[in-house]
Amino acid sequence: MTRVVVVDDQTLVRQGIRSLLEVAEVEVVGEADDGQAALDVIAAARPDVVLLDLRMPRYDGIWALGRLRERGIETPVLVLTTFNDDDLVLKALRAGARGYLLKDVTVEQLTGAVRALAGGGTLIAPSITDRLLRAIRSGPSPAAAAPAQELTERELEVMRLVAEGYSNREIAGALFLAEGTVKNYVSTILLKLDARDRTNAVLRALHEGILR
Repeated sequence: MTRVVVVDDQTLVRQGIRSLLEVAEVEVVGEADDGQAALDVIAAARPDVVLLDLRMPRYDGIWALGRLRERGIETPVLVLTTFNDDDLVLKALRAGARGYLLKDVTVEQLTGAVRALAGGGTLIAPSITDRLLRAIRSGPSPAAAAPAQELTERELEVMRLVAEGYSNREIAGALFLAEGTVKNYVSTILLKLDARDRTNAVLRALHEGILR
């Protein structure tokens, strides 16, 4: 059973998410109402995925993402928020979030996203992808970044499945490869795209036209 921590400043929202997830056989192993409390709960509960709201009093979600990275905690974080704001999406992804969903998703979409992240995948709500790319293109010029190295045909196949949120195990099954081989392909892709993680690799590949 996938284990999650829910971080949201509204008690009723946390309780609602817990109820929905537990019906879908996703175990909520901890809750927190701000970023500081989240760090303690995550360290103690060691969940597979963190569901994180962004706008919270005192220590918000962006702050929490930064502290998790500083502490070397690599638990995948799925942002779950009502804020459909381009700047906030970009800040969250750059701070290390592996997924971004709005709270109007269905239970099936939420549990699917949780399981995708737990399996090593990434997931960004399709409704914000186009706007996100426009925001990237209108931001600082990417000329300062090294141009992405060309991917092989097999690396492109792996990259497409990463972009669709597949985990390494699912990619291995789809392409008839060993899971260790897929891990090696993903590592090479991150290196070629100069990306720190899978989400950043997807954004870079979209921005450079490697994926369409």
